[in-house]
Amino acid sequence: MAKRGGFPGGMPGNMGNLMKQAQKMQKQMEESQKILETKEFTAAAGGGAVEVTISGKKEVTKVKLDEEVVDPEDIEMLEDLIMAATNEALRKVEEESAASMSKLTGGLGGMGGGFPF
Repeated sequence: MAKRGGFPGGMPGNMGNLMKQAQKMQKQMEESQKILETKEFTAAAGGGAVEVTISGKKEVTKVKLDEEVVDPEDIEMLEDLIMAATNEALRKVEEESAASMSKLTGGLGGMGGGFPF
């Protein structure tokens, strides 16, 4: 008669293998994060009149403005364009980060979503 409860025979070996895979995945995630931090993401607003560049560390590294967008009578529009370009560049960083994590996790779907137990 089969024993109920506890781990089935061989589980300790599988657990060790699972730990090795988790450590490997963690190392790959760290390497992926380092690569992401070296990249730059640029987005434009106002038909290219405003460009904002953000690093993978989510820091603004460059803002480029066309002369015609600098109107002392309409500062609010310039502020809106800078904000729109910055937010789009940040979205690009997030998309790249999510795509990178998805490759590493193989679509596990978050916290343990694809594990066979």
